[in-house]
Amino acid sequence: MTSATASIPELPLPIVALPVGCYGASADLSTMAAAILGFQTFVVTSHARPDGDAVGSALACAEMLRYLGKQCDVVFADPIPQVYLTLPGVENIIHAGRVDPDRYDCAIVLECDSTARTGLRDLQLLPLLNIDHHITGCNFGALNWIDDAAAAVACLVYQLARFLQVPVTPAMATCLYTALFTDTGAFTYPGTAHGAFPVAQELIACGADADRIARDVLYSVSTAHIRLLGTALSRMQVHGATAWSYITLRDLAAFDATDEDSEGTVDYLISIAGVDAALFLREVPHDSGPQRFRASLRSKSDLDVSSVALEYGGGGHQRAAGCSIEGSLENVSSALLQGLQQRRGALG
Repeated sequence: MTSATASIPELPLPIVALPVGCYGASADLSTMAAAILGFQTFVVTSHARPDGDAVGSALACAEMLRYLGKQCDVVFADPIPQVYLTLPGVENIIHAGRVDPDRYDCAIVLECDSTARTGLRDLQLLPLLNIDHHITGCNFGALNWIDDAAAAVACLVYQLARFLQVPVTPAMATCLYTALFTDTGAFTYPGTAHGAFPVAQELIACGADADRIARDVLYSVSTAHIRLLGTALSRMQVHGATAWSYITLRDLAAFDATDEDSEGTVDYLISIAGVDAALFLREVPHDSGPQRFRASLRSKSDLDVSSVALEYGGGGHQRAAGCSIEGSLENVSSALLQGLQQRRGALG
């Protein structure tokens, strides 16, 4: 992704100093913009197992920084999913397990609740700018801009670019639109109405090809994805208003599948008429210890699945959340299904 460099905009913003060890301060758009102007070299990252919002927003944020004359690397702990490999600039993303704090002045962390969530070691040794849109977001950074009304973190990156007078190029628009499109479930998830459509319209005007992006995201899944989906749906159980299913490491091996091939399965479960909560469990690699499962939780009612995920160190939104839990399939599924039922009972 390329763009012309430019001098820093003349904005009425204070330049703020953010030493390492300064944590917990809440920020707004102008404060975050001021902090960005005060640093020169950045690492931009997001959560492990990156999704469309993580990848697209990080790439767009990097282009914004480079336009402002900053130096920037985008670093992820895990590989980029196949479906996002056509995004502009994706070839420049660095795949690593740690960052070298001597290389950067500052880290921008997108939609995470901690540095541990990124999977990158030594990230905490840098001044951290935390930008998030999850209701379970935490003030782990030196500055923390958390807006749970935003449909995607892409909306916040877009606001930053506009505020800093950075032109939104077709490449940036493509990355941001992909991020917004995927994090709203193709504009179907709750929260979509919070500014998502105006932003999408502006991004299309800036050069995002909405039709091509939709085809790339929705209609380019692997054969393994379809086979895993069939296996998961064949195991589906419905208990009252809750649907759930699972896949195991043995299933992944049988179909020569990767973690990303299981993405989206929970959306089929929540689509069932009469179901208001869904749970999908995917076994993740573990040592010789207990089994471990990654749980994806969905709701289409007032049932707050983020509160269930939070009990197990996860988080997310009221109607879309996730967590990881150690234990047997029987114990993990029982605990989470019980948690969902308790929340449903509390609603009356």
